[in-house]
Amino acid sequence: MQDLRGRTVDYLRLSVTDLCNYRCLYCMGEDGVCKKDHSQILALEELAEIGRAAVACGVRKIRLTGGEPLVRRGILDLCRMLRKLEGLKELTLTTNGAALPAMAAALKAAGVDRLNVSLDTLQPEKFRALTRLGELQQTLSGLAAAEAAGFTGTKINTVLLGGINDDEIADLAALTREKDLCLRFIELMPLGECANWPRERFLSADAVLQALPQLERIGGDGVAELYRIPGWRGTVGLIRPMSRCFCAACSRIRVTADGKLKPCLHSDQEIPLRGLRGAELEAAIRRGAAAKPAGHRLAAGHSSEAVRTMNEIGG
Repeated sequence: MQDLRGRTVDYLRLSVTDLCNYRCLYCMGEDGVCKKDHSQILALEELAEIGRAAVACGVRKIRLTGGEPLVRRGILDLCRMLRKLEGLKELTLTTNGAALPAMAAALKAAGVDRLNVSLDTLQPEKFRALTRLGELQQTLSGLAAAEAAGFTGTKINTVLLGGINDDEIADLAALTREKDLCLRFIELMPLGECANWPRERFLSADAVLQALPQLERIGGDGVAELYRIPGWRGTVGLIRPMSRCFCAACSRIRVTADGKLKPCLHSDQEIPLRGLRGAELEAAIRRGAAAKPAGHRLAAGHSSEAVRTMNEIGG
């Protein structure tokens, strides 16, 4: 499946809920989200049908997102349904890790290939302040549970927050010293809750290279630049949506939990999928992929044009 600019689109981020058990400062307000009626959210069968149609169109990787996907009732059933899709090469899931101590083994058994775990600080009080509801030890226990369940290549997503966690770059990277992990530092984007934050909060990933001059470039993985410290087992990734726009190589589309296809995270364009099936659904997905814009304008000082917060779109 290709868009009108010749980019191959083979990656679907499928949001299963806009709800979350955390209230991260850069993602949502203190009161959380206005809870939608159950009928407004895609049923498991509808999510599976969208996954099937996307794979029929050429998608080879599906990432389940939220909100927090592990708060969605029936998430294991959905994983099993998607894992059966012929042609799907990779099924992954992004989580804050809080539910992994109880669910990691079941997720592995249900066919999830790999996990991304969000972790922005290793300081318990700061973790509590950033997430408003979370406990650091729960996420650390979740990472241990994922390893025990047999997950490999787990990626830790750390949003760079100037003046908040930039003093922890070395400590966070050190998680890769002995573990088969990729610690990915992600530049904060002006979207949703943080769209009007002060500029000093938006830190270039160059800060990581300055804090860790021993890093050696070893290639790339999707949108991430990959580095390794000699002798360390894992890797460090830099994802630069602000300082080095990677739109020209973007291969993804997103579907929200209420059934709207977004050709681009930062566009206000949304294509309704709910109620479509079979060839009609596949045609709509192809139209959405074809409609991917050339890129966003964040680096030029513009805020995201998305009309939803990140938890509503799917992280």
